[in-house]
Amino acid sequence: MDRELLIGIDLGGTNCRLALVDGRGEIGEGSRLSSREFVDAEDLVERLALECRALMEHARRQGGRVRAVGAGVPGLVDGTGTVLTAPNLGILDGLPLGAALEKRLGLPVAVLNDANAIAWGEKIWGAAIDLDSFLALTLGTGVGGGLILGGRLWVGADGCAGEVGHLNVEAHGRICGCGSRGCLEQYSSASGILRSVRDALAQGRDSTLSQINDQDLSAAAVGAAARGGDALALEVLREAGRRLGQVLAGVANLLNLDGAVICGGVASSLDLFLPALNQELFARAFDRPARRMRIFAGALGDRAGILGAAHFACHPQAAWSARSES
Repeated sequence: MDRELLIGIDLGGTNCRLALVDGRGEIGEGSRLSSREFVDAEDLVERLALECRALMEHARRQGGRVRAVGAGVPGLVDGTGTVLTAPNLGILDGLPLGAALEKRLGLPVAVLNDANAIAWGEKIWGAAIDLDSFLALTLGTGVGGGLILGGRLWVGADGCAGEVGHLNVEAHGRICGCGSRGCLEQYSSASGILRSVRDALAQGRDSTLSQINDQDLSAAAVGAAARGGDALALEVLREAGRRLGQVLAGVANLLNLDGAVICGGVASSLDLFLPALNQELFARAFDRPARRMRIFAGALGDRAGILGAAHFACHPQAAWSARSES
């Protein structure tokens, strides 16, 4: 590894991963925590600081030095590194995470939305290197969005841009953790897909998925069942794709982007729901922006968040907001 290193943190609604990252985008020593085990905000900060110190010490023993820390979190983050709200990890609400970690570590700490971190990772080292403008959609516990415009991360006036997971796709639909109803993530996230499956099974629908213990049911299992010809699994994935296409049609008309990068666990089933997504996209968007928008899977897998957060930590100028330009 290079002598100067970074620490990338990928804090999700289910798991939290930390790792050393070098200047070439290579991931080194790392650790993993369960986000569900954090007792409260103070416990979260202390445990993250403890893991960071261990990585800093590891780097020192290897002749390296950690330069900065970048953390991607599942919520809205303002320009000071404070988490405004995190629907899928409520203990982060109002937490000045950047300042809290800087105080404990004595290092610069950059905090950004987890989907923004993934988008930046795919832009710097992944599938979107050659794209000038694109939307990264993260389909995991929720649906996150990271928006790259003109080669820079667009975060908006308050750092809250890109939240496509909370665009409405069903006016009187499922209640969302954000307080609204019918949000995209209630249908196209891994959690939303599983809810659709459970609802259908509860209604007596026939499916091989009924043979799987509820605790073992996953989006990956739904994808595998669909590939095996399970009609319900394929129907649920197509519905998730249709909802995504509904949102991406609006995005295409509004921003005329080069593409959309599908990331997260559900991305492995992209080929199964892409036809339904494209059908909806072309039915709703103007032809020219619809044809411009290429839909493809991310290249970095679960490394994208760590890599993007780490790189962003030493390149905060990569973020572009309305306020910073005024």
